[in-house]
Amino acid sequence: MVVALKHKRNMKKWIGLCTGLMLTVMLGSLASGAEAKKKKTDPTPVKVGCIGNSITYGYGVENRQVNSYPARLQDLLGEGYDVRNFGRNGATLTKNGHRPYIEQEEFAAAMEFAPDLIVMHLGINDTEPRDYPHYGDEFVGDYLALIDSFKSVNPNVRVIIANLTPLLPKHFRYKSGTRAWRDSIRNLIPIVAKVSGSELIDFGPLFRDRPDLIPDAIHPNTEGASMMADLAASAITGNFGGLKLPEVYADGMVLQRNKDLKINGTANAGEKVTVTIGDNTRTAVASNDGQWSVTMPPMRETTGLTMTVKAGNETLTYNDVAVGEVWIASGQSNMEFRLKNASSFKDDKENLNDPLLRLFDMKPVAYTDNLEWTTEQKVLTDKLQHYLPTKWRVSNEETAPEFSAVAWYFGRMLRDSLNVPVGIISNAIGGSPAESWVDIETLEHNIPEIFLNFRQNDYLQPWVQKRIGENTGTDEAGLLHRHPYEPSYLFAAGIRPLGSFPVAGTIWYQGESNAHNIEIHEVLFPLLVQSWRENWEDDDMPFIFTQLSSINRPSWPWFRDSQRRMAKEIPGVAMAVSSDRGDSLDVHPRDKKMIGHRLGRQALNKVYKMKNVVPEGPTILKANKTSDNKVTLSFENAEGLTTSDGQPPITFEVAEYEGVYYPASAQIVGNEIILSGSEPITPKIVRYGWQPFTRANLVNGEGLPASTFKVKVK
Repeated sequence: MVVALKHKRNMKKWIGLCTGLMLTVMLGSLASGAEAKKKKTDPTPVKVGCIGNSITYGYGVENRQVNSYPARLQDLLGEGYDVRNFGRNGATLTKNGHRPYIEQEEFAAAMEFAPDLIVMHLGINDTEPRDYPHYGDEFVGDYLALIDSFKSVNPNVRVIIANLTPLLPKHFRYKSGTRAWRDSIRNLIPIVAKVSGSELIDFGPLFRDRPDLIPDAIHPNTEGASMMADLAASAITGNFGGLKLPEVYADGMVLQRNKDLKINGTANAGEKVTVTIGDNTRTAVASNDGQWSVTMPPMRETTGLTMTVKAGNETLTYNDVAVGEVWIASGQSNMEFRLKNASSFKDDKENLNDPLLRLFDMKPVAYTDNLEWTTEQKVLTDKLQHYLPTKWRVSNEETAPEFSAVAWYFGRMLRDSLNVPVGIISNAIGGSPAESWVDIETLEHNIPEIFLNFRQNDYLQPWVQKRIGENTGTDEAGLLHRHPYEPSYLFAAGIRPLGSFPVAGTIWYQGESNAHNIEIHEVLFPLLVQSWRENWEDDDMPFIFTQLSSINRPSWPWFRDSQRRMAKEIPGVAMAVSSDRGDSLDVHPRDKKMIGHRLGRQALNKVYKMKNVVPEGPTILKANKTSDNKVTLSFENAEGLTTSDGQPPITFEVAEYEGVYYPASAQIVGNEIILSGSEPITPKIVRYGWQPFTRANLVNGEGLPASTFKVKVK
């Protein structure tokens, strides 16, 4: 897992480095592009050759003569261009591969055509075991030679190289080497572009979150071919639709204070982009794929700023911008749970108006209730448009009641304690499993099997699988629709569109939909944390989560203890206990104020270094056997150790052998617990609160509860 994550980080850094090194070359290429555009007014059209394998050819595309990506590219570019399809099924880039492109009749035809511009997409077939292990070292040299071949018939040819489309986990050779070899080739293609002075685009991100467009795991379908044509046309003309930023950049936004602010967007290729916030200005040039990024210097907390972004004749202006603390609030229904439904709502009605607490509330186009969605809702979800458009709003009597209760109470606590503007981005989806929030690259490299027949495999909880069918339908058409519970879906729809908008950290309330398989969740949760840290390029991004509460579900004591252990094992992760606020029959306990405040305590102590704030309840450190066969339990955060009801501590058990537990009486002595077993055994294991719905009562002087735990006796 660590290797895969490091590989992804290195790949990002390498691509970024190549982008920087290619800037000079790219600007020259863009000039060539301008020349090509001028030629559209000439009587002779610009000759465009699409060089590739079966994906270029249009294998799997309905009516490929009309719908292959080269055919669609011709439609987009119009009569000023003559686009030809020189794709060959099964062709390899390497000349010693099983079907070298340079030996095919399509190559000969392309050479005779002598194109003014070529778009090359080769390398997919070189990932086969009969190719890459033997000829991988020849890939770069052979690609450069192929480019030189086209320059020999037209020295002024403009070359655009496209990086590879995805290979999906359901491919029969995915784990046997093909996946790794594809990753290697993707790393080599930017080198080819740099050395040859070619332009580089990437077909991969088009399909990264759209596996539904690659039905056979290799070949994009008709819609996918159209998307490839759109990107190729934009790369050729430089037109990427003008200046755009993610939706989260809007009037009234809160920007993260005291850290570099990386701001990303798109613009037409080659355009200079100027970003100004207050007195700070930074510039960038949009690359040949339309991407640009600037890094603004850290700012202190303030309000009333204006942010402008200019490119060419376009200007985007954002008013009433604040600088303060920004947090993501995510998870499933207990984070989604609205403030107006919380038990404390009536008492807090007078506190709703706060112009410096700002809410970015991402609501779904369709809730995951027990009903079938409309056709429109299904189509929007298929296209990753599962969230309604939204904007930043101040907390008031209209906006706050509809916002996440836990997130609102967390934000209010930060506002009161830090006295700075606070922005909360809420995107929780009821019932969503952890795997839906992990990016697809991470899951593919660590648990690729999770994608295989996900509606019926053992990774998803049966209830989750059932609800997917209830929303999309279970007939043949329904099975083709996507759903937010699908692995990686919510990362694609709810995290990636934020564009790495700078944040301080994440609060998370989820686990109910993964409590059936603790072992898998112990793999998924660390991957989720790392996935988000990768996305925000912050290896230390705080991640504070809520432990599952109490309810009569048999696996929950084990799951709560698993969460407790992971909170201690993963750096930068903290946990808020909620078992004392559970409901034996309702998975949605209504006391959200206390949970929001407990998450806030963890943030104030561990993120904002307020050491006077106790972050959590008594946390078990060790269990030692005494000479008289009793057990002494030592805790962290145990100052003022007591019980919530003034009665002796309850729900302690001891065992000599796993599975054979006996009640133990507990006595508080200072900040420790002394246990006496009810049976004459040698205690080797202690557990506490080990009931699905527990009435465990151990707290510290701040009234914060101890977590469920199981510990070995030393």
